[in-house]
Amino acid sequence: MITLDRKQEYYEALVSKNTEYEGLFYVGVKTTGIFCRPTCPARKPKFENCEFYETAQQALLASFRPCQRCRPLSHPNHVSAVIRTLVEAVERNPEKRWKTQDFRELAIDESTARRQFKKRFGMTFVEYARARRMGIALKNIRSGRSIIDSQLDTGYESSSGFRDAFARIMGTAPTRLDGEHVLKATWLDTPLGPMLAIADEQSLVLLEFVDRRGLEREVERLRIREKAAIIPGRTSPIDEIEAELEQYFAGTLTKFQTPIRMIGSPFQQSVWNALMQIPSGETRSYQQIAISLGRPTASRAVARANGSNQLAVIIPCHRVITSGGELGGYAGGLTRKDWLLKHEYAHREQVGTEQESS
Repeated sequence: MITLDRKQEYYEALVSKNTEYEGLFYVGVKTTGIFCRPTCPARKPKFENCEFYETAQQALLASFRPCQRCRPLSHPNHVSAVIRTLVEAVERNPEKRWKTQDFRELAIDESTARRQFKKRFGMTFVEYARARRMGIALKNIRSGRSIIDSQLDTGYESSSGFRDAFARIMGTAPTRLDGEHVLKATWLDTPLGPMLAIADEQSLVLLEFVDRRGLEREVERLRIREKAAIIPGRTSPIDEIEAELEQYFAGTLTKFQTPIRMIGSPFQQSVWNALMQIPSGETRSYQQIAISLGRPTASRAVARANGSNQLAVIIPCHRVITSGGELGGYAGGLTRKDWLLKHEYAHREQVGTEQESS
């Protein structure tokens, strides 16, 4: 989470083109839809039109495209021909799912592309292309606009081209939505970064941080399992969780009441139910969860179920640590897990103090 003070620091670095901040942050410009490096020579935007990100991937997932002047996806002192060619190819068709044949047509070795992107940006080319593609989908979700508005915003001159792209991202063509089971998706801003919420009219089925690794595949699996179309929109459960998340992050809520539907095997659901029994401000080990389920040798299975949780924060998989007291894994990132645990522990201490003084 980037604090207001840090944002102001980054903005000053941006205005002064301070080279010491290269690689520390990227700035997304709301008015142009592009993101830049700190030393970009372009005219500087107003502070209120800036969004700051610690990685290029975060900027891509927020739907910003790379600046053509400062080329934030190229090393400051070396513009790789391979990287430049691939980035330009992605911008020509951002929704494309890349295959081996596509690299051959550009006379680029697939493994070379993977290594160069990984070395420069900490993500492979496929991860970059996926982030750009997902960013477009999330932009449509965040705006909540109609399908025709999305078509115009995305720049498609033909409706057929837009339908194909929509189908690749959301799983169904716009004209086929009528009469099908529909799930609605909304972008929710939180202090720890944006989250994607998906629900029908009765319950919430997915809540994840948008930069979670594998989120796109997770959404696809949800769509296939539910035999549903996923479109931008809001439902009552989404409105409820948005309000409850605001209270949670403010430290005034410890237990969620938003109706949820857990989609998983009976064992997975038993693990998720056990997680919801862990009091806020406390932790349990994978081993303790396994023992509570009467399966003391199933620690690894518990860990796998923990990692398959599709309702972050609500089903508190962040409260599960290793037997040695270490954080272990967390799909939303260990920094977030550490923050959530400290936040809940501090709130528990605050409640205890208030009760003693009353």
